[in-house]
Amino acid sequence: MRLRLALVALLGLAVTSGLAVTRATASEAVTDTNIQKVTLAVNTKGEALLTYVRATGTVRHVLAYGAINAIAPVDPAVPQIRFKYDYAGGWGKYRNAKYWKTFRNACKPYDGPALTYFVAGCKAPDGTYWAIQSWQRLLPLLGFDAWKPEQVAFETHLSHWSGPLPELETYAHWTYGGAWQGLFGRLTYLGQPVHGFGSTREGNPFDRYGRNVFIDTLNSAYGSGWKRESGILAHTPGGTFCHSFVPQKPFPGYPSNAMRPAAPGERYRISVMGPGVTPVVSVEIPGLTGADRQSSGSMDAVWDRVMTGDARCAPER
Repeated sequence: MRLRLALVALLGLAVTSGLAVTRATASEAVTDTNIQKVTLAVNTKGEALLTYVRATGTVRHVLAYGAINAIAPVDPAVPQIRFKYDYAGGWGKYRNAKYWKTFRNACKPYDGPALTYFVAGCKAPDGTYWAIQSWQRLLPLLGFDAWKPEQVAFETHLSHWSGPLPELETYAHWTYGGAWQGLFGRLTYLGQPVHGFGSTREGNPFDRYGRNVFIDTLNSAYGSGWKRESGILAHTPGGTFCHSFVPQKPFPGYPSNAMRPAAPGERYRISVMGPGVTPVVSVEIPGLTGADRQSSGSMDAVWDRVMTGDARCAPER
């Protein structure tokens, strides 16, 4: 154990998968970023109309349709649920560029569950929910300030669902014999784990089933306020994930290659895109204090219940 910790401190090896996340993983984000004045309408045909002002100042009318909820990752040959988009306001679907002008909104005020990063939502005539969320998914990891415009861009995510939301179960605990703070948990939907069937060399999902879990730390060694710590791939087969706050070496392409400090914070915010076209979900939990060391044994029992079958995370129990 001492040897492993020494190697982590010396070489900056990431104990878990810190990912250089790319835009390609945002399967249900609208193409445009940093949009303004967005509105949502839904008609009786199950179509949604998003109207917004692009960063260039032009107005855009986007139809979205053909998807609700998600399917479980049972067969990689079966495509995950996704929207069809018509960014020409009806020309793509109906060969009518003025279709958006005749769009009749039948959606009622939103009365569904509270959503993080919420912008707009409504309840469709069939009782299903639509929502728009906006968040900075591509912030640099390890507490770095952004050095590229796309890293601070606000993505707009559209969702359409019925029934319960995805469940993001997360716990803070002491790792490696109490030497470091860490997090672990799992992502499930309707009682089934959420995971993909492979990943890229950088650790991004290889398919639309996979999901990255993003971890932010508050008032840490990185500085005051919220800072992005990591992005972690939900593991197969349980939708589980884990992370330890240890010294790490920055990823290739980052502005510095100097070792980054361990950065446990006062609080942690964990966010992830739901499977299919379900909403982005997020939880916030407190950081650990010295008093929490006394409960480490009980957290081992929680780990055993949640993390069953995750061999990659086993060293962090």
